[in-house]
Amino acid sequence: MSKKLWSMIAVLMVATMIISACAPAAAPAPTQAPAQPAPAQPTTAPVEPTKAPEPAKQFTFGMILVGPQNDKGWSQAHFEAGQYLEQKLGAKMIVIDKVNPADRPGTTVDQVAADMIAQGAQMVYATSDDMKDGALLAAENNPKIPMVWASGDSAWKDGKAYAPKLTNLANIMGKMEYGKMMAGCAAALTSEKGSIGYLGPLINDETRRLTASAYLGAKYCWETYRQKPAADLKFEVKWIGFWFNIPGVTLDPTQVVNEFIDTGADVVISGIDTTEALVVSGQRADKGDKVWAIPYDYKGACDQAPKICLGVPYFNWGPAYLKATQAVLDGKFSAFFEWNNPDWKDINNADTSAVGFMKGPALAADAAANLDKFIAGLADGSINLFKGPLNFQDKSVFLKDGEVATDLQIWYLPQLLEGMIGASQATQ
Repeated sequence: MSKKLWSMIAVLMVATMIISACAPAAAPAPTQAPAQPAPAQPTTAPVEPTKAPEPAKQFTFGMILVGPQNDKGWSQAHFEAGQYLEQKLGAKMIVIDKVNPADRPGTTVDQVAADMIAQGAQMVYATSDDMKDGALLAAENNPKIPMVWASGDSAWKDGKAYAPKLTNLANIMGKMEYGKMMAGCAAALTSEKGSIGYLGPLINDETRRLTASAYLGAKYCWETYRQKPAADLKFEVKWIGFWFNIPGVTLDPTQVVNEFIDTGADVVISGIDTTEALVVSGQRADKGDKVWAIPYDYKGACDQAPKICLGVPYFNWGPAYLKATQAVLDGKFSAFFEWNNPDWKDINNADTSAVGFMKGPALAADAAANLDKFIAGLADGSINLFKGPLNFQDKSVFLKDGEVATDLQIWYLPQLLEGMIGASQATQ
């Protein structure tokens, strides 16, 4: 190899060494991911993820009816009060109607209440005086379930049936005595013969006091506005034996109404749950008889025969039932007794009045004007018909001259009053 070639090789080797010395050192290949610092330990329990709130559980209540829910009377008034609760509270009603020995033999109120509770009912309404034994037993068997027994007196501390251990059973009733007084007044203002028939259900304290109230209203308006002596007014009551017709068990209300008209009555007042008094009187009027009628319990009852309907006294259970149910929702329910007045500012106010009176198409204008005067007197207290002197049917003294009856005396009225025709006690 020539000297010149060795010189060139030497130059290249020196250049390579210079370049290598000037280049940056290569980074070593990593053998694993760098270690991370340990997370700090929490000083409190970890926060759970936020959950959407669960919807409120729908409140469910039971409504036990003694008759059909569409009877245009007592049971329908309660049924529509249940619908009122559904509307106002968004609640759900479980309803069982026709809970009576004829329609459901062998079925008891306490059994029905237990079935409703098993279906989710958080409150139960028993809606008839006839349900007394079953309502008491249901309340005893289900002490944590609030219940209301309409027309009862188990929670009335001064009453004869006070049951202090049943702290979950309340009583609600409207002062229908006023409504019946209005009915009696309308009848007396209209009657041309001075003969009024009263179609009564069974005989007990409630029906005696309501029938007597109708008589007192008729007597007052007959004497005061018609200017006629009480002796010229005939007021007769016939009892059929139950709140409505049970074929083979009760008297037939259709037959009883026809008998009233055949024997001279030209106004028939109903005290039963259904509308036979109005319907049959309407049929007789269609045949030429000059008769009128006053149904009971349900605001829309006059629709059955409007041409001869003088009006209807009715219960409005909605406001009191709403108050009771709201107490349950608020956790403040306890046994109570309420005997509620009409709202005298407006007796037909659906949100405030326990008892109302709807004037019928057949009530003449002059009679309606006098009825308004009568209602105003009841409202301001200037007319008090349970004030002596008043005697019982057997001539014994009920109230001395100037004496005013107590609530207890009225609630537990033991007899009809002097001047009334009809039985005061049930006969076996």
